[in-house]
Amino acid sequence: MSTAVIRAFISRNPSRKSFFIYTVLLFLTEVLIALYAPAGFIRGFVGDVLVVILLFCMVRAVVPLAVNSVANSKDEGIKRLFKTPWLALAVLLFAFAIEFGQYWGLVDKLGLGGNRLARIVIGSHFDPLDLVAYFVGYLILLGCYWKSRQP
Repeated sequence: MSTAVIRAFISRNPSRKSFFIYTVLLFLTEVLIALYAPAGFIRGFVGDVLVVILLFCMVRAVVPLAVNSVANSKDEGIKRLFKTPWLALAVLLFAFAIEFGQYWGLVDKLGLGGNRLARIVIGSHFDPLDLVAYFVGYLILLGCYWKSRQP
């Protein structure tokens, strides 16, 4: 990634359009990894790190965030969730839930065992190293957040 892309990603108030572009770029990267990377570190670890960042960017691209709007206390809790540290944590917990769903055979329990797309999206094999990769992606998101808060 170029310095400009990284700087835009960690800016104090990146736009939804920026997050949409990040989502598309990360998705294309994931597809390229899935199609061309041999089994190993890139496919098995880096791809999982990027999934957490991809999901984060996808949510930020879809959900509008009003920066300086007047909000009542009920709305404030929801808006707080979509700010970087909390959303990053929610994405991490979601990724963990999917991984533990793989451990418990979620695809088969949902009756989707014969569906190839469901096996790819949800997954069918639990790997504890995936949990580490998801956590690394979470740490990258937190690092970007803290870096954006520096003067």
